[in-house]
Amino acid sequence: MDGALAAAGLSLRDLARAWGIVDEYYDAFGVRRQASTETCYAFLQAMGCSDSHPRPRPSPVIIAGPGRNRHVVCGELHLEDGAVLAIDGPFPPDLPIGYHTLRSREDDTLRLIISRPAKCFLPPELKAGGWAVQLYATRSEQSWGFGDLADLRHLAHWSAQRGASMMLLNPLCAVAPTKPQQQSPYYPTSRCFHNPLYINVAEVPGAAALGADLERLAAAGRGLNQARKIDRDAVFELKMAALEKIWSRGINRATLDAYCRTRGAHLETFAVFCALCEHLNADWRQWPAEYSSPDSSAVRRFAQERVDRVRFHQWLQAVLDEQLAQAAQELPLVYDLPIGFDPGGADAWAWQDVMVLNAHIGAPPDPFNTLGQDWALPPFAPQRLQAAHYRPLIETVRATLRHAGGIRVDHVMGLFRQYWIREGDSADSGCYVRFPAEELLAILAVESHRARAWVAGEDLGTVEPGVREQLASEDILSHRLLWFDDNPASYPWRSIAAVTTHDLPTIGGLCSGADVAAQRSLGFSPDDAAHEAMRRRLYASAQIPPDAPLAQLIVETHRGLARSPSAVVTATLTDALGVEERPNMPGTIDAWPNWSLALPATLEQIVTDPAVRQVADAMARR
Repeated sequence: MDGALAAAGLSLRDLARAWGIVDEYYDAFGVRRQASTETCYAFLQAMGCSDSHPRPRPSPVIIAGPGRNRHVVCGELHLEDGAVLAIDGPFPPDLPIGYHTLRSREDDTLRLIISRPAKCFLPPELKAGGWAVQLYATRSEQSWGFGDLADLRHLAHWSAQRGASMMLLNPLCAVAPTKPQQQSPYYPTSRCFHNPLYINVAEVPGAAALGADLERLAAAGRGLNQARKIDRDAVFELKMAALEKIWSRGINRATLDAYCRTRGAHLETFAVFCALCEHLNADWRQWPAEYSSPDSSAVRRFAQERVDRVRFHQWLQAVLDEQLAQAAQELPLVYDLPIGFDPGGADAWAWQDVMVLNAHIGAPPDPFNTLGQDWALPPFAPQRLQAAHYRPLIETVRATLRHAGGIRVDHVMGLFRQYWIREGDSADSGCYVRFPAEELLAILAVESHRARAWVAGEDLGTVEPGVREQLASEDILSHRLLWFDDNPASYPWRSIAAVTTHDLPTIGGLCSGADVAAQRSLGFSPDDAAHEAMRRRLYASAQIPPDAPLAQLIVETHRGLARSPSAVVTATLTDALGVEERPNMPGTIDAWPNWSLALPATLEQIVTDPAVRQVADAMARR
């Protein structure tokens, strides 16, 4: 690294800034924090800084589109549709939206041309309302201990009949096919594929032929509904046993082949990863060195020897895709895109060359998490992502938007900068790393227009000045919560409004004091006065006396929220049912049943519940 400093003619911190490392910042408390020399060194090396390559190379990406076609280029422009244009000057004004490749005549380099629309897709005067659903928790009487895609279809059908115009889902992303099953939907093995636990086995073609075998497994699955805490490992065992029996009897290979052609090489890589997980373990970093790369001869040999198992995992994704498509026909579905994935998982294995595997994405200290947060998610190296022409990101966004009416981008501020923590360091010792936001936003614009799906960004927490304004200029909806701003009438139209999120108290938990009590039992120090003030504001906002019944508060709160100018308003079944426990308690792992509490009512009971119906009607009146 000393050679890189000498070659660049810069100090360490100036070199770090040249690579996008923001070595100092002020946290939410106004405290100036500075990254250590060791952190700067580590991140520079991880991003590719070396004695022979001291400065970052210029971006190989050019953004074209409305107001951006003044670039003068010379070379062959290879369009997505296969056409080749000789170009010597500005891009043509009718350049199709999409991703094209320019081969320069001067140095024979390949550059990615992103021809983007002016903004993301957003229907004019959008006014939508509906449920934000934790699907795993939404079980019917026929569920196998876990809310599935048939439950989603039925809830979507009922919601549409009640006047809902959308439904926001927790991430349905894939986890490793091993035990213990990953519980967090925000820590997937892959963001491009789905979790087989969401399959409704009874509706899989060929399931009926299992006869008594299916009924025996189904009875055991329904028995899991008796416990409110979800046992993912038990669900996994039962569903995999049933699905393997269906597979062994034979399936429609032509249909599977068509799906595989649609999803391409990444599906095969994912399926091979799943088969390797079953053979070895769920973390590729612990595999023998010969399996460390998807392109190795050992991996190719394994895939040939276990071709039936690879095909089985491809088939599971085809089943999920079909069942999800059926649910999406009932109501526009909005999918949640997590900010990252398991460093030992399928996406990290496939794209390890563009990852920084010795760093974690997190958040700096703030009033809610005074020590900062380490999410244990590996970041992409910005320059390596550019050099890869953004294929990992494009594939991820495109996969998320299959069958989608919208997408919610978790921690959307990560498009501009991410808070990185060196592996092994405390969460408050990290620093920000800048990302090429203009290029990332261009990809979102292209993909949202292709899918005809609007985009929302979760912009809660520490937000850099100017970010919300830039997101609004891109027609990306901001996030507004009643917990933080109890005047819904002031919300901007370009926003998605809600009472709370999965990480914050429910209305029931706040008003009963159960959430404060739970935090205290976990060793936290909740602010009683702040919670009481929040409770009083909630009643005042609903314009009802502070001794009014909880059910009345819930309904009136959502009626007020539904009157906001926000383009999209959502309500949770957790709130509508008066549930006291929040789905996730930040700062805990095993001390709280994170992502594992089913709703206390079945889907059949939920759709007849008076409070649920009244909240649904409030959403519909938008």
